[in-house]
Amino acid sequence: MKLTQIQGLVFCALAILGVVATRFLPALERSTEVLLAGCAIGVLGVPHGSLDTIFARELYGVRTWGAWLRFGALYILLASAVVGLWFVFPMLFLIGFLVISIAHFSGDPEGRIPWLVRLLYGGAIIFLPLLDHREEVENLFGLLVGDEAARWLTPWLTYAAGPWAIGLGAAVIFLAWRRHLGAVELGSLGLLAWLATPFVSFAIFFCTMHSARHMIRSARFCRQSSVRPLLAAMFVPLSLVAAAFAVAWYLLRDQPVDRRVVQILFVGLAALTVPHMALVERVRLGGWVSGAARDVTPGTSS
Repeated sequence: MKLTQIQGLVFCALAILGVVATRFLPALERSTEVLLAGCAIGVLGVPHGSLDTIFARELYGVRTWGAWLRFGALYILLASAVVGLWFVFPMLFLIGFLVISIAHFSGDPEGRIPWLVRLLYGGAIIFLPLLDHREEVENLFGLLVGDEAARWLTPWLTYAAGPWAIGLGAAVIFLAWRRHLGAVELGSLGLLAWLATPFVSFAIFFCTMHSARHMIRSARFCRQSSVRPLLAAMFVPLSLVAAAFAVAWYLLRDQPVDRRVVQILFVGLAALTVPHMALVERVRLGGWVSGAARDVTPGTSS
């Protein structure tokens, strides 16, 4: 059994546990849930983006000090532009963040999966929480971009939630005839996004599916069976991200804890996702082929 298959089964098990925990155990206070889920995302989810240095080296030959400085400056410039968009046009920021998240998450499933199934997969964690947790999603958006913007956007997303769930169910049936584990992963994601609370569902999905699968694929891409070279590649980027988060935590010290966590976490994720996608999507579209990704033809996702 491949490592990604084992990781997929672990995600499915944790997804079901997450549903059971949030449906049958006493509910946590919102600030406590936000803080715990935020810590999990920061510790287990965010680090996968620090492997971007591997793709910069393998795809673009970034090896000299000068090249690394130029790469770092461009990366920070793109990330800063996203933060600036959040300050100036928060609604545009949120819509853009949701769109690129759907596109990026659609790369998670293994194998030759039709683009429509990938699209339904990528949007499940965005739309399905609105079926049973609309108020919580609206509150989360309110913490991120303000209550007025959240009240305007949430109904539009809610209209799409039902059709999205139906489409996802059809996709599970479709995959069941071809890729049994893929169908189980998709079904588990659907149940998690629908039944668990939004922060818990996103934390479980982002940490144990999206981030974990990306790290496995990154190790495969650079032909590394040892953890040590990956940790070395992650050290400097993670240190810089941790420093940026610490500065943001200080600058937002007058905000309530839950608002601070939501803004730092999701604005930070959006800011990192844009340059991250600029590097990784080329490899993902090429099928995560080790080393030869720069020569592959797009459209053979795996």
